[in-house]
Parts: sequence; C-alpha cells; structure tokens
Amino acid sequence: MGYESSNHRSNEADRNPMIRLLELAGRPFIIAVEESGRIILLLISASTWMLRPPFRFRVIFKQMEFVGVNSIFVVLITGTFTGMVFALQSYHGFKMFGGESLVGATVALGVTRELGPVFTALMVTGRVGSAMTAELGTMKVTEQIDALHTMSVNPIHYLVMPRIVAAIVMLPVLTIVSDFVGILGGYFVGVELMKINSGIFIAKIVEFVELEDIFNGLIKAACFGLILSLIGCYKGIRTTGGAEGVGKATTQSVVLSSVTIFISDYFLTSFMF
Repeated sequence: MGYESSNHRSNEADRNPMIRLLELAGRPFIIAVEESGRIILLLISASTWMLRPPFRFRVIFKQMEFVGVNSIFVVLITGTFTGMVFALQSYHGFKMFGGESLVGATVALGVTRELGPVFTALMVTGRVGSAMTAELGTMKVTEQIDALHTMSVNPIHYLVMPRIVAAIVMLPVLTIVSDFVGILGGYFVGVELMKINSGIFIAKIVEFVELEDIFNGLIKAACFGLILSLIGCYKGIRTTGGAEGVGKATTQSVVLSSVTIFISDYFLTSFMF
C-alpha cells in the first residue's frame, strides 16, 4: 500500500511540469541554506577552539606573516593607484562647478570608508583566500587531514583557527597601509598634477575626515578578513575529487568570497554610516 502511494506521488510529479519546475527552482536555495549553515557551524567550532589550549601562537604568527607581510606589495600598488584614479575622476567632476578644493576630502573619505577596505579584501582574497583553499583542499584529497585525526590533532584547531585569526588581525593592518598610500596617491595627482593648493587639500581632509570614518573602515576590514578566511577554509576542507576538485574549490572560494564581501559591505555601510 505504501509502495503504491509513493509510486502514485512520483508519477503525479512526473506528469506535473509545475512541480518539477518548482523543485528545480528551489534546489539552489536549499543548497545555499545548507552551505550557509555549514559555514556558520565551522565559525562556531573555530571560535570555541580560539579559547582552548594548546594555543598555537607559532602557527598563528606564521599565518599572519603569510596573510599580512607577503601581501604588502600588492596592497601598496592597488591602494596607490586607487587613490590616484579616484583623485583624477573627482577633480574633473568638481571642476565643473568650481569645487576642486573638495578633492582631498572626497578622496580621503572614499578611501578610508570604502575603497581601502574593499579593494584590500579583494586583493587578499585573490592571493590568500585562494591559497588557503588550495592548500587545505590538497591536504583533504591526499588524506593528510584524516592523518591529523589519527594523531589526535583537531584539524579545525590546527588548520582553520590560525588562518581565521590571522586574517581578522592583518586585514585592518593592510587597510591602514592601503588608506595611507591611497591618500598619498590622491595628494600627488591633486597637488602635483592638477595644481590644487596643498594647504587647502590637507585642510579639507582634516575638516571632513573623522577618526570614526577610519575606525569604521577598519571594522569593515576585520569583517572581510573573517569572510574570506572562513569561506576559503570551508571550501578547502570540503574538497573532493582529486586535483580537479581542488581547482573547482579554489575558484568557488574566490568567487563566493568576493560576492559576499560586496554584499556585506552594503549592509555594513548602511549600518555604520
């Protein structure tokens, strides 16, 4: 009786294209909810391990070097030219109604609030987030993570937690560097190339930019560091399918992290400013 009832429902679903359409449309949503739940569980697990010994400071400092020190060059280049381009565009816009004196404040506010944290996070995602996924994914498919279990070493504690801590700590530091060189690049374009008075340029920055703007940008950077490291580690430890699976997981990690950073930036901006 139960078999006949189940077979009847299956035949009814096959005959009804609307049901099949709803199933196809709802499947990505269900998968997204499941993935979000697993990522949150990973965050909770990593957070609990932050407070439990042994405290692996050596591993954390090694990851801080990888995330922060090794990313300085790309952040310097990105931040400098971001400030220069923004100053160039702002100058031509303000020149239409004689507001060239506001270029400095506009560049500083844009860099500290938005461009510095977001562009730094995107660059670190491309360099560090992908490396996290590839490294952990390779360990997963070669059963090195399973070997950690046999040695009574928790992989979340040894592999995931240090990377998350390092990203949360170092993204604000890298953002400070990006903010500084971005404003410096804007100063060069505005004062040296567009001949804006240097005193006015700096005075407007001091007048309009507050410490709250800088601190809020650093809070954003810390949130972005959490996002890119958490997603990178999650995609890495759930990699399957050998070398091909590692490549797919790395691509998915970078894309998902970048999209999540943009989405979270909107909500953080609406909340802070």
